Amino acid sequence: MRRALIVVDVQKDFCEGGSVPVKGGADRAAAIADLVGRADGSYAYIVATRDHHIDPGGHFSEHPDFRDSFPEHCVVGSAGSEFHRNFASAATSGAVDEVFYKGTYSASKSGFEGSTEDGTSLADWLRARDVSDLDVVGIATDHCVKATALDGARAGFAVRVLLDYTAGVAADTTSAAIGELRQAGVALSGEPVVLA
Repeated sequence: MRRALIVVDVQKDFCEGGSVPVKGGADRAAAIADLVGRADGSYAYIVATRDHHIDPGGHFSEHPDFRDSFPEHCVVGSAGSEFHRNFASAATSGAVDEVFYKGTYSASKSGFEGSTEDGTSLADWLRARDVSDLDVVGIATDHCVKATALDGARAGFAVRVLLDYTAGVAADTTSAAIGELRQAGVALSGEPVVLA
């Protein structure tokens, strides 16, 4: 068994002060950086995903519904697309083995829709390294964390979401996401942070 940690979208635009902020995002960014710093070999690999939008079509809207459409965020080259400062040093210290970019020309909530700069998909990258088990953390529990965990399970990985290291947008959608994850056979650990 080889386990990898997937850190989902810990970016400035998804934390307080960003264009689509999730309350508690900055605190979770710091907690995830601490988790990465304490990993000490417990993960064979640590990877991160980033929203990386150029023209994602209807995903950007001046009148967003906050389900399928959102205000402009994580535009390639913008400050908001960068890792949040509470996680950035962990991401650039060498602890993160690879970064997967998603949503250049689409909505792409799941990290499994992302790829490296050379075009390798997340699933292919993990399989090439004989990873079988995944822990998923990040922002937001009820959107991209959920989508990544569900796609990981569909792809045949044993997936666990570490809820203590996630931040949810709202209590009702986070509760619904947890129900979906359980139904899909995703293991859950801890309690989600929801400060909305």
